[in-house]
Amino acid sequence: MTALLRPAVVLLLVMTTLTGIVYPLLVTGIARVIFPEQAGGSILLQQGKPVGSVIIGQNFTDPGHFWGRPSATTPQPYNGTASGGSNLGPLNPALTDGIKTRIEALRTADPNNKVSIPVDLVTASGSGLDPDISLAGAYYQAPRVARARGLQPQAVLALIAAHARGRWLGILGEPRVNVLELNLALEGLK
Repeated sequence: MTALLRPAVVLLLVMTTLTGIVYPLLVTGIARVIFPEQAGGSILLQQGKPVGSVIIGQNFTDPGHFWGRPSATTPQPYNGTASGGSNLGPLNPALTDGIKTRIEALRTADPNNKVSIPVDLVTASGSGLDPDISLAGAYYQAPRVARARGLQPQAVLALIAAHARGRWLGILGEPRVNVLELNLALEGLK
């Protein structure tokens, strides 16, 4: 029995050390050298102070800011430790009620806007942490943001265009804008 047990325990300890300690440290070290900003969380700094991450959405609710995609994380929105979709099916009343609530909030914030609400403004992403919205989502919100800030609509539209990102390699993904970066740029228009 000892002849079988000893190699199994040694192999368990060796593999635990290699895969649980050495490999993660090696990958983290390589990432910090090759991609230092991304490995550090893609933190945005303003005047030397962290204001958020480019890769995790923020909870903006003020009418003078662009709002991101709804978060599916609980108990607080955009909680990076609770990343994941809501797992609510299309016929689940909680999902449809949540969408109706978001539509009502958008309509209440801008009652004169009769344009169709882009779907990304009322549905959460698979991670529940999406930092980007579609260009349609940004353009939909532009009149409300301009009015709330006392800005010319053309200035807000130009800001959206300046921060728009195209498809990756020209074919993957959809054109989008990062909500945190866009809202920080809005602060510079004052």
